[in-house]
Amino acid sequence: MNLFLTYRHFFTIIFTIISGSLLSQEMNTNDEPLSQQETHIAMHDFPKDMVINHIEGWGGMTVAVNEMPAGSDLGPLLEGLKNNSCQVPHWGYMIAGVLKLTYDDGREETLKAGDLFYMPPGHVGVVMEDIKIMDFSPQKGMHDVIKHIEYKLAEFQKQDAKN
Repeated sequence: MNLFLTYRHFFTIIFTIISGSLLSQEMNTNDEPLSQQETHIAMHDFPKDMVINHIEGWGGMTVAVNEMPAGSDLGPLLEGLKNNSCQVPHWGYMIAGVLKLTYDDGREETLKAGDLFYMPPGHVGVVMEDIKIMDFSPQKGMHDVIKHIEYKLAEFQKQDAKN
């Protein structure tokens, strides 16, 4: 598949996701009318100072752009969630690297640079090669997962400080 088709398919998928969420009033959990929210951002201006770099409020969706080094195991950060895995679906694009996913049903999948993906609920990942990933997720569920990950990281930092 040539690069043009890859990007065209990616933006078709993203347009479908976002336009579908715009049709659902209950998905827009931000109190601001959509016309008053930020609706675009340059990639170089995307937040880089969060545990999970993200922006909420895009028509009920959260957009995230993150980088993680090889060897990062997301499993410990998801412990305590249902099945100890992320239960939020994600649609996105692997900008760089390799991410190995394991689903609750035992199925495994590997995402590589250049892949467009749909990641259904019930997954955990291990970074095989340094990654840069962009994904779109339902805001309500993603907000809860981010708070859980922040809590787990704070717990790990407290444990490290004791040792």
